Amino acid sequence: MTLHTVMPLELVLQGIHDEQDKPMHEVTVRGIKMQVIPVAPGMGRIVRLLDCSLHDYLNPAFMPGAVIPYNEIKE
Repeated sequence: MTLHTVMPLELVLQGIHDEQDKPMHEVTVRGIKMQVIPVAPGMGRIVRLLDCSLHDYLNPAFMPGAVIPYNEIKE
């Protein structure tokens, strides 16, 4: 992977290892299989989409970093 930026490398890579220590769960929300990290009781942050249509990638509700309620999640 090549990264072209004028930002210092320390700034670009800041926090890269923070998320890796947290447990990820594979869940299905509205028919979309994804990985989430629990952030609070009943809430999860989307890490990535695993199985969905191409149109779902354009939906801002499913972008990585979005927080979704667990009551929508069906394991």
